[in-house]
Amino acid sequence: MSPYPRSEERRRMVERQIEGRGIRNPRVLAAMREIPRHIFIPPPYDQSAYDDNPLPIGNGQTISQPYIVALMTELLHPESSDNILEIGAGSGYQAAILSQLVQKLTTIERIPAVAILARNNLKALGIQNVEVIEGDGTQGYLKNAPYNGILITAAAPEIPRTLTDQLADGGRIVAPVGGCDVQELVTLEKKGDRMIPEYHGGVRFVPLIGKHGWEN
Repeated sequence: MSPYPRSEERRRMVERQIEGRGIRNPRVLAAMREIPRHIFIPPPYDQSAYDDNPLPIGNGQTISQPYIVALMTELLHPESSDNILEIGAGSGYQAAILSQLVQKLTTIERIPAVAILARNNLKALGIQNVEVIEGDGTQGYLKNAPYNGILITAAAPEIPRTLTDQLADGGRIVAPVGGCDVQELVTLEKKGDRMIPEYHGGVRFVPLIGKHGWEN
């Protein structure tokens, strides 16, 4: 049983919305049951935290629906020894889920107030293997590279070369790629100098803003 409040709501969320829609990785399911999503959502929206919907977190940003968080996490194939980069920290929920599954996570957030929110939320849960960096995520974070996986939580017109260069051989990128309104969820696996794509259906994310993304 999770030590965090509203554990029964999380159990139902995982059973109906996540496991019920085909997510099978037991470590991902366990993390989704454990991490309290409501901590990462401001009132009054926190009352709907375990519904399968994106919700506002302030500063024009949203937290992704639980199923999409679980799907992107599963597609990343996280291992306990991995060093992972996340682009777009938001309020820190995706980072908190990944923190349970990997050794180290670096997450980049371009909006200062949102980066502070993510740090505070992660600190409140005692999570210590996540570093929140304020900056342009499209440029990655070379200091902690190479990464076994990169997860992009905003819509990219294409995957920036700066990020593929920071990915370890055999690593994976998971990202929504396409226009500002509708995108395709894509995984790219690095094999030497090749990036091998797979496609996982349509999604909608806020635009990836930065030097190698969309203009602000």
